[in-house]
Amino acid sequence: MTRAVDAITTCLADGRKLLVCGNGGSAADAAHFATEFVVRFIRDRPAYPAICLTRDGGLMSAAGNDYGFDEVFARQVAAFGQPGDVLICLSTSGSSRNVQRALEEAKQRGVVTIALLGRDGSVTKGMAEIELLVRGENTARIQEAHMLLLHVICEAVEARL
Repeated sequence: MTRAVDAITTCLADGRKLLVCGNGGSAADAAHFATEFVVRFIRDRPAYPAICLTRDGGLMSAAGNDYGFDEVFARQVAAFGQPGDVLICLSTSGSSRNVQRALEEAKQRGVVTIALLGRDGSVTKGMAEIELLVRGENTARIQEAHMLLLHVICEAVEARL
């Protein structure tokens, strides 16, 4: 957690941005997390740049149609990711190929990577520089734990900035 908070704090303090992604319920959690930075979490403060990569249905459907669903996040990381930015990926299964591709693309671009994973992390485990693993088999409990972790990160980053 400390490493994740440090990375996000450094990113935003340096004028860089957050990119956040996930599928299904994790996509909703990614949007929620990004909103906490753009709007506010606990107190009024300056807006911080955070982009949820699931927010644009046209972009997602075009990338999925033209390049395949595995590339919907990687394509956006290629477009928006710059060295010093942070990519935060959520996957309750750890087996989402589009999340894995986003992590691969981010590494090529010098983007710091954080993954919130569930179960045993599956094939995504070890791909991100910073990983927060919630062990368990129940997707709902994993998502709830991810949201708790995301809120703790928001609170800690907001306090530092």
